[in-house]
Amino acid sequence: MKTFITLLAITLLSACSSIVTMDGNTTQLQDLNDLDKDGVIVARERCNDTLMGATIDNYGCGKVKPIHERSELKILFANDSHYIDPMYYEQVEVIAIFMNEFPNTNVTIEGHCSKTGSYDHNLALSQNRADAVTSLLSEQYSIASDRLTAIGYSYDRPVDESGTDMAQTRNRRVIAEVTGEDTTADMKWHIYTVDEEVE
Repeated sequence: MKTFITLLAITLLSACSSIVTMDGNTTQLQDLNDLDKDGVIVARERCNDTLMGATIDNYGCGKVKPIHERSELKILFANDSHYIDPMYYEQVEVIAIFMNEFPNTNVTIEGHCSKTGSYDHNLALSQNRADAVTSLLSEQYSIASDRLTAIGYSYDRPVDESGTDMAQTRNRRVIAEVTGEDTTADMKWHIYTVDEEVE
């Protein structure tokens, strides 16, 4: 009985994509392969070049979303300094590569400080940190200056208010927020996806 049910299920599933001719041979009507491995068979596929891992519709076409990416650059500034050590240039280069890939994007660089010294001094210092990153993007990586904005926030937006030395280090940071008219692929959620904290 179990074998019969299995055979019946196979027959019903294949009925839509094949026919049995008068001589008893089965002819495949539709291509059931999934050449681009997106979960949509060739018979339904309308978009063969969808980015791997993108969210797709029933026809294998990737969905897109407006670009609005926000990330912290892992640049550690010394106390009371806006100097960017060349060891951190790679962090800035990632932004430049992204902006070159999507030429209708702009970036806002936010400068932040730890809560040591006066507010006004830290406001100037945070602005200098943001300016240092935008200058690097412009001079080292040839990103047009009209695509770059720098804003200093002094110590108004700490990520760690514990007052420890580690907290002070974490609060001396820069954030890059890339936005624009371009769109990027809306990627599928998977078990390795991590929600990024919005500051």
